[in-house]
Amino acid sequence: MNLWQPVDDTLWQGRDDSAESAIAKRLFQTVEVARDFVPERYSGKIALLGFACDEGVKRNKGRPGAQQGPEFLRKALANMASHQGHDQLVDMGNVHAEPEQLEPAQQALHDAVLACQQAGMKTLVFGGGHETAFGHGSGVLDAFPGENVAIVNLDAHLDLRQADQATSGTPFRQLALQCESQQRGFYYTCFGVSKAANTAALWQEAQQRNVQIVEDLTLLNPQSAAIESEIARIIAEHDRIYLTIDLDVMPAWEMPAVSAPAALGVPLAILLRIVMPLCQSGKLQAVDLVEFNPQYDRDGQGARTAARLAWQLVHCWQA
Repeated sequence: MNLWQPVDDTLWQGRDDSAESAIAKRLFQTVEVARDFVPERYSGKIALLGFACDEGVKRNKGRPGAQQGPEFLRKALANMASHQGHDQLVDMGNVHAEPEQLEPAQQALHDAVLACQQAGMKTLVFGGGHETAFGHGSGVLDAFPGENVAIVNLDAHLDLRQADQATSGTPFRQLALQCESQQRGFYYTCFGVSKAANTAALWQEAQQRNVQIVEDLTLLNPQSAAIESEIARIIAEHDRIYLTIDLDVMPAWEMPAVSAPAALGVPLAILLRIVMPLCQSGKLQAVDLVEFNPQYDRDGQGARTAARLAWQLVHCWQA
């Protein structure tokens, strides 16, 4: 497949506790690594795809380095204990972006996601910048043309920018335009939005496109019932759910390894109150974790935090 490469086996390594017990396993021992791209072999499984790209971040004047994200996230995930659901994970390799060639990379990711979804797999994508969301989301939309697909974004930013070319700040406007061209609804909810990080123009764009917004301050308010009510609405009103998680939604002290660290942010423990019910709904079709930039990590802290989130997703992901 164009721009696709199998993953390096050396990324999946860890501590071997097999002498202790036959069930003392870690993810590196239960993940299946595909040597070629044939999704039909793995129907019912979860396809792990890497999107090694930060071309959109560069265009958006951010800090490059997210291209290395998939490699570091795999390494952090590999040594975690393997429990229920983790043996469903199949590493389907990486889509690599060539320098200054964002659009072909997004198309290649779209094609890989579409093939996996049509083969009966779910997709977990490690980005890459948030330009990942257009390639991933468009593939999910095309896989289910007659269904209502909810787009749920955990993010400090709305990423609805208008620009002459695609960037890491445009994916949801691109998905909105795709929905318009397909004459289908654009159902976008963004949790964790920081008003301080989004201009009035972006806020207006969100209002015009009927985007549902739950701000960071609302999520941080323990008296608010906004999480439960909005999640219940999303699950009830949609056939399938695409969840995209920009790791810069978390505070800088918890997630330093991103292009735009959050001054306030929403801690992982609160984000799990959104993630868990979506995983358990039976409607979650696709997830990505984006914007991880190992160049700005501190002692692997960010990688471990992101990997813990991915671990929880796979563990709780119900058909």
